[in-house]
Amino acid sequence: MAFEPVLTRNRDNPEALTVAGYRAAGGYQALAKGLRMEPGEIIDMVKTSGLRGRGGAGFPAGLKWSFVPKDSDKAKYLVCNADESEPGTFKDRLLMEKDPHQLIEGCILCSYAVGAAVTYIYIRGEYVDAAIILEKAIAEAMEAGILGDKVLGSDFSHRIYIHRGAGAYICGEETGLLESLEGKRGQPRVKPPFPAVVGAFGCPTVINNVETLCNVPHIIERGADWFKSIGTDERNTGPKLYAVSGHVERPGTYEFAIGIPFEELLDECGGMWKGRQLKAFVPGGASAGVLTADDKGVCLDFDQVAKAGSMLGSAAVMVMDETTDMVRVCTRFAKFFDHESCGQCTPCREGTRWMSMILQRILDGHGRPSDLDLLLNVSSHIGGHTLCALGDAAVGPVRSFVSRFRDEFLARIPEEIGSPLPVVR
Repeated sequence: MAFEPVLTRNRDNPEALTVAGYRAAGGYQALAKGLRMEPGEIIDMVKTSGLRGRGGAGFPAGLKWSFVPKDSDKAKYLVCNADESEPGTFKDRLLMEKDPHQLIEGCILCSYAVGAAVTYIYIRGEYVDAAIILEKAIAEAMEAGILGDKVLGSDFSHRIYIHRGAGAYICGEETGLLESLEGKRGQPRVKPPFPAVVGAFGCPTVINNVETLCNVPHIIERGADWFKSIGTDERNTGPKLYAVSGHVERPGTYEFAIGIPFEELLDECGGMWKGRQLKAFVPGGASAGVLTADDKGVCLDFDQVAKAGSMLGSAAVMVMDETTDMVRVCTRFAKFFDHESCGQCTPCREGTRWMSMILQRILDGHGRPSDLDLLLNVSSHIGGHTLCALGDAAVGPVRSFVSRFRDEFLARIPEEIGSPLPVVR
């Protein structure tokens, strides 16, 4: 499937790491254009484009920006979520390491649109190389007059700071991220109020992830209609990065128009590893429900994946062949969410631990005939009963794996009564 790269056009151009090289590739033209526009015009253009957040939830970016109060006398902030801690996700790392000025340009344009004088890029602690590259790019942009006072000679001033996290999954949740940014324990806040009104340091704040912000310069430069011409429909527009891993010949980050059918994406990755048969795939990271080989024709956009019973999420596509032990995969996912629960909400703190222990018991061959119903019962008391979406994320794989591969779970359960749950020390 032929597609002209947009977000990854500079991935093989090392000169783009510098201001001069990025400008030679057409960079910062959108910024110069945007600074001649009214802030409201930029928000309206992003709204019209149909750009939806690429971090997982798929909320319309322009609509989120419009929630920032215009008459507030408080400082306003943009926080770029570069935590990228969803298992299987590595697309934002590529953008930061290969084209940092694209992110900087997107941050400045968004900040100009909402009136934010400061951007904080909250980056996961493990992304050491990306943080160093970004810091160097920011320093060079300051020297070139792209950041700092009077951006490109305009009346708008802006600064960008890097804030490194400590590798907590929960800090990918926007309010948990804000708590961490403020030097507190990374635990989600009660909403409302929402960050657009009460965000970083109690001030109006826009939070978008790396890929979302990297789309903004292209919308400003080429127009909303161009962006809308890419994709499956008016609700799913623009280019999209897919982080493909698992049993494929060529794992990696691939860029296509949003909505590429899974089977076409699989072909672009060289097909199944060693020519094996497709058994299942997860389309949006560990928190997304698993789909089977029968779903291989699904278009990978927000709405079609949801109709298939999963979610696009971060578009971390994990592919599994016929040798995959689905009980083991489900158990591993459950252990991750058990480990990463911040412990603030009782249903999540206790429920993720119970799911992990039950699944481990089944995996060890000591499961009970009632365990599958017990898993579903426990999950029903987690999803929708927590402050943030981690609870929903934790139950997604459990419900889908148990329902779609129930026979594999039953095959691991002996007919006689199993052993009690293991003691956790």
